[in-house]
Amino acid sequence: MKLQDMSFFRVASERMKWLSARQSVISENIANANTPNYKARDVAGFDEAMGRARQSSGIVVTDAHHISGTAPSGGIRTEADDTAWETGMDGNNVVLEQQAITANEVSESYRMAAQLYKKGHDLLTLAVTGIR
Repeated sequence: MKLQDMSFFRVASERMKWLSARQSVISENIANANTPNYKARDVAGFDEAMGRARQSSGIVVTDAHHISGTAPSGGIRTEADDTAWETGMDGNNVVLEQQAITANEVSESYRMAAQLYKKGHDLLTLAVTGIR
């Protein structure tokens, strides 16, 4: 049996993929902080991504604009970031401070998901071998 087949490990792995895609979008936002008329983006919520994964074996695209960019997101939908703090005179709404805060939150969430994945592996090893 593969670890990915067990629901705990599958969810932890999907969460880590989602966080990775979100970090990639944040990086794109930061890279375009000085691009006129660039609008900050974010990924769709994790609950939506998991809901879509449960509905079918693949992500259903109903419009060509639903999945954009070169993200290694594996079909995680990106959307306009409605929580942007402000829009500059050039039409760009990327606020570097906001992106830094979000990047830190993503980093902490990724670290926690990785630790949970490791603890799950340790518990499984203990259950199978009895060795700590």
